Amino acid sequence: MICNLCPRQCNVDRSQFKGFCGESEKIKIAKYCLFNFEEPLISGKNGSGAIFFCGCSLKCVFCQNYDISSLDKGKEITVYELAQIFKYLETNGAENINLVNPTHYVKQIIEALKIYRPSIPIVYNTHGYEKIETLKMLAPYIDVYLPDFKYFDNFCSKKYSNCSDYVDVVKAALKFMREQGQDIVSDGVMKKGMIVRHLIMPLMTDQSIAILNWIKRNLNDTLVSLMAQYTPYGRADQFKEINRKITKREYQKVVDAYIDLNLNGFVQDRESANVVYIPKWDC
Repeated sequence: MICNLCPRQCNVDRSQFKGFCGESEKIKIAKYCLFNFEEPLISGKNGSGAIFFCGCSLKCVFCQNYDISSLDKGKEITVYELAQIFKYLETNGAENINLVNPTHYVKQIIEALKIYRPSIPIVYNTHGYEKIETLKMLAPYIDVYLPDFKYFDNFCSKKYSNCSDYVDVVKAALKFMREQGQDIVSDGVMKKGMIVRHLIMPLMTDQSIAILNWIKRNLNDTLVSLMAQYTPYGRADQFKEINRKITKREYQKVVDAYIDLNLNGFVQDRESANVVYIPKWDC
């Protein structure tokens, strides 16, 4: 499997070697469960059927899931076993199947969905750094898009995610996702559509506000989830400027901009910045 699924285009044969994502062609997951800590329209009453994939094609230094995105903690499963996990989560009342950080496993996910396609929505929960060609391949299988928009400055994306083309790539990816259909919500759960997440980070309030303005201008009333849960993790201690939580002043500045732009969606409490919310990676 020569892999060019993500914009890194490392062109690695993942049947023999690991790609930039840190993974071979074998699926590796760290956890699957009914997860109640997503946005209300994703978690619903019963919880989102989250599957946390190992490895990552972005690898932010501050990732709260660093243990599985960069340290490769997890368990290998087959495509058939992934399909059985879809069925298990659906049978146990999941509101949706939530594919968390799935980019580098798109082909295997499609194979699993061909084996068993749940009747509940499929959520593509991504860092947003996506190739249009890969999104087109996946589009027939996805109901809800849940992408991040992390930076509005490629200097920062290069520094913290080793990615110098982040901004333009994410803008194009988010526009494509938005074009896949308007939002449909039923019984308090999103059945189709898109929610864009943005994490407020230390010393980056101007970028946050620029991102919110861009979403307002370009994504047709898309719901925005403004997140305040940033907690230094991973290698954040190597970067003094981001080795702290956001301040009350930083938080309020971005929330005020969100309100002034009349955006709709969700605003996370600043008290959410706590490592207790990081799942236990028990496979």
